[in-house]
Amino acid sequence: MRHSIIATLVACTLTLPAAATQIPFDGSWREQGFLRLFSNDYAQKGSALDIVSDGTVSLLWRAVPEGLRGAQAASWAWTVQQSVPPTDLAQKGGDDRNIALYFVYTTAENAENVNPNRAARLLRDKNTTALVYVWGGDKTRGTVMQSPYHPGLRTLVRRGAGTGQHTETVDLASDYRAAFGTGPGVLIGVGVTADADDTDTFIRAQLSNLTLN
Repeated sequence: MRHSIIATLVACTLTLPAAATQIPFDGSWREQGFLRLFSNDYAQKGSALDIVSDGTVSLLWRAVPEGLRGAQAASWAWTVQQSVPPTDLAQKGGDDRNIALYFVYTTAENAENVNPNRAARLLRDKNTTALVYVWGGDKTRGTVMQSPYHPGLRTLVRRGAGTGQHTETVDLASDYRAAFGTGPGVLIGVGVTADADDTDTFIRAQLSNLTLN
């Protein structure tokens, strides 16, 4: 009986989800422009990231710690106080959005050789794929689209353009399989963008409590 109880406890422990690890905004994130000089304003405040975009666009990036490269899920909270108008997220050069959160993958072989801190290079690499969760655009929640910028990027609409405050929990592995038809590779980096340059409008937003597990 005792052995049976112990075996049950072990089995239950093995099926528990991995503990979530917060990815802090601690100054380790680095801004990288999209081949232009337009720059957003980011304020890294530990658990929160304040974002201001005044007709600008750029990417804030950090490599994923090696111990989290196999993460299967993520969660975060986000707030938009001022929003860009609805746009067509499939239109290159006309796809402004309040916040886009990138989860960027590469192959296991490529992960051994690439510099995970070079976002611009990674996002041009043929081995790169990414799930891009977006607050913005004119499509309904749940819409999945191919990005007009790279064949390996998929846009997943979580919120249409507008203001508000929400918490998101996503199954990265399931979303990846649905978007690409296969399991994910190595999660090598995460990025945040705010994009208001095409509509020359203003974004005031915040991303907080970003976790991976």
